[in-house]
Amino acid sequence: MELIVAAGIIVFFVVVFVAIYNRLVNLRNRIDNAWSQIDVQLKRRYDLIPNLIETVKGYAKHEKETFENVTNARAQAVGAGSVGEQAGAENMLTGALRSLFAVAENYPDLKANQNFLMLQEELSGTESKIAFSRQFYNDTVMTFNTTIQTIPNNIIAGMFGFAERDYFEIDEGSRAPVKVDFGSE
Repeated sequence: MELIVAAGIIVFFVVVFVAIYNRLVNLRNRIDNAWSQIDVQLKRRYDLIPNLIETVKGYAKHEKETFENVTNARAQAVGAGSVGEQAGAENMLTGALRSLFAVAENYPDLKANQNFLMLQEELSGTESKIAFSRQFYNDTVMTFNTTIQTIPNNIIAGMFGFAERDYFEIDEGSRAPVKVDFGSE
């Protein structure tokens, strides 16, 4: 009888161990997938930016510094490695895009240009998708981090090297959305 009880306890702990390990793997994979979704939207954003710059350049030839700032910020964002580097680069890019849209406001013909309006609409939609992807990523990171910090999960997480993940955070100055609606004059 004692042997059956001991075997039952061992089986119970093995099942709990496997369940916890599988949950940690599942959450880690969800984080990786969420990051991939952010990456897809950021690449879409990066692809739109050169077209937007070229459209604005045709109307605002003397705004060279603004174009260079946007181009440099885009290059830095494309080359970012870690979540923290990516967040910092995205903050810089958002600020540069704000400057670009501020320049565009000074050119009524540009604001009426169909290509510019289409790019503006695409960028606006992409910004919404990025915001949703960031939220999903951060929610998944929160679940993962909470899971690996609680008992008995923390024991198994420590044994197999599951480490906390960083949130995708923006700085205080970038909390406002990029302004892409110029309205009518």
